[in-house]
Amino acid sequence: MSDITEGVFPPIVTPFDDDGEVDYESLADNVDRLERNGVSGITSCGSTGERSTLRPQEHRDVIEFTVEHASTPVIAGTGSSSTWEAIELTQHAANVGADAAMVHAPYYSAPSDDDVVRHYREVANAAEIPILLYNYPAAFGFNLAPDVVVELAAHPNVVGIKDSLGDLRQIHELIRRTEETDFDVISGWDSLAWPAINAGATGLIGISGNVFPGALAELVAAARDGDRETASEIHREVIALEDALVVKNPQITVKAALAYMGHAPANVRAPQYELDPDQREQVVAAVDAFRSG
Repeated sequence: MSDITEGVFPPIVTPFDDDGEVDYESLADNVDRLERNGVSGITSCGSTGERSTLRPQEHRDVIEFTVEHASTPVIAGTGSSSTWEAIELTQHAANVGADAAMVHAPYYSAPSDDDVVRHYREVANAAEIPILLYNYPAAFGFNLAPDVVVELAAHPNVVGIKDSLGDLRQIHELIRRTEETDFDVISGWDSLAWPAINAGATGLIGISGNVFPGALAELVAAARDGDRETASEIHREVIALEDALVVKNPQITVKAALAYMGHAPANVRAPQYELDPDQREQVVAAVDAFRSG
């Protein structure tokens, strides 16, 4: 366990102004807000950070800006379908001071399990910072099989995985099969944080932490301390919030929630498009309801 796998590391949004350019003032304000509310660190340029619509130089600039502004550890999203580009992005993140890199599985080329292992090994061999695997089948088109993860967990520079499959059985299996290895499992879904930590997971990189970071930090702390009453109460509220945040892609819904709360613009980049009125109403209602009782 390390300081980049233990706790809450929200995958921060990348705010855009009305002209569609990166809004660095809002980005700084959001980093400050998350840190004031007790997060363990920041995840920059993950899926929720709209990494897929950032220009190559913007990607590097956003990571560098976040590292320079944050006072907590920063995990930089440096994945790519190209092994060469993933290596380059990870080396850049290390050079600007990121504490770790989160490298998503290489989609599009339909790699075999052996190809995926070779891809990650090449990135990990070239990296000067620890590597987190990132499994998100809904976005990447395939699941990082437990056999693949266990094989990669043996690499000294691969320290953990953000698992966003949404299957607690796989989280249990990964934890069980890597318990003798210096490798941690992090939940990618807020709704699974409590049961995952009960099973041995060490942290959370989930969308709800952008909206209510203090509550998610409290949830993870309660889960780790065995405070069942507190963890159960927040867990129930988080499920309802997460349900609203997945009515459309979280990149869009999280920004809508933050805009409603006055924290960041709702602007997104195509092919993402803002919520329709009914979807926005669901998000707003969930924000208003969260912890209202």
